[in-house]
Amino acid sequence: MKASPPRKGRGAVISPDGRFDAWQREAAADGWWNEEDEAPATELIVDTAKSVITYNDSPDIPYDRSINPYRGCEHGCAYCFARPSHAYLGLSPGLDFETKLAYKADAAQTLRRELAKPGYVCRPVALGINTDAWQPVERRLRVTRGILEVLAATRHPLTIVTKSALILRDLDLLAEMAHGDLVHAAVSITTLDGDLARAMEPRAPSPQRRLSVIAALAEARIPTAVMVAPLIPALSDHELENILAAAREAGATSAGYILLRLPHEVKPLFRAWLESHRPGRAEHVYSLMRQLHGGREYDSTFGTRQRGSGPLAEIIAQRFRIAVRRLGLDTLHVRLDVTAFRPPPLPPRATPQLSLF
Repeated sequence: MKASPPRKGRGAVISPDGRFDAWQREAAADGWWNEEDEAPATELIVDTAKSVITYNDSPDIPYDRSINPYRGCEHGCAYCFARPSHAYLGLSPGLDFETKLAYKADAAQTLRRELAKPGYVCRPVALGINTDAWQPVERRLRVTRGILEVLAATRHPLTIVTKSALILRDLDLLAEMAHGDLVHAAVSITTLDGDLARAMEPRAPSPQRRLSVIAALAEARIPTAVMVAPLIPALSDHELENILAAAREAGATSAGYILLRLPHEVKPLFRAWLESHRPGRAEHVYSLMRQLHGGREYDSTFGTRQRGSGPLAEIIAQRFRIAVRRLGLDTLHVRLDVTAFRPPPLPPRATPQLSLF
């Protein structure tokens, strides 16, 4: 699919149809005015899911449940591994992922019902893993705020990954939870290059703003990590040590990294972005990705999908290990308290009481 000129504030430069669609569209210039050339507005769709907690048994992630208040993400990151999930909604993983967002309007009430079930076993829940829980629309929808209020009231532990400064709005709840060993946060930083970040993550906070978020979380005594994610070979991987050092200076106490992931539609989407924004770099990036995945541009196998394999992957891992040891970012994982959980009361029965008269 031919790339269109970059749209202000949007990351995708192509909009492939979802892989489940029975047909595929091909854009062609015919000289007529095209309304798609206009800056697309954000549309909101109510998600009517009956549950907000998603369970998994993936062996290479440190949690067995997560909550994602939103489907799609207005940050518009060109590399986002969650883009293919929009195909399940019959929407494009390209521009639709950034502009047509589904949100769980009754997330707080649904979560309260799930936590009140007699058989519920408390374990830390990961908040905003697929798409950012504090993306721009959260400012007015406040879905994540409602979820946090339920988790705080029930003393339920949680882990967070975000790149948004909007998380600081909820410092009152998070600081209180941190005092009871109930929360751990991670802030993701891809690059310290402001120009690169602006093009690649058009509606996300700048790298310096994210460092200030780390500082504010650390000052509130919330255990905070930096997540160098994604680490993109031949584009941002040379910044690994500098990102870790800047985050440590800001107050981070631990660190992690995840290699660029290219599942399904992300592979052509990110290549098109590179060809549009970094001409001549695409083949170099994808050549190194093949080195990291045994000749393929992406390998979804558990254990290697996030770090790769082979000599180049080991070099990156070794650089990371040396840097975190030198910077003191090798703090052991924070153990969150699951014993303090207090389930909410069961909701009243829906059946009305019969009249005596």
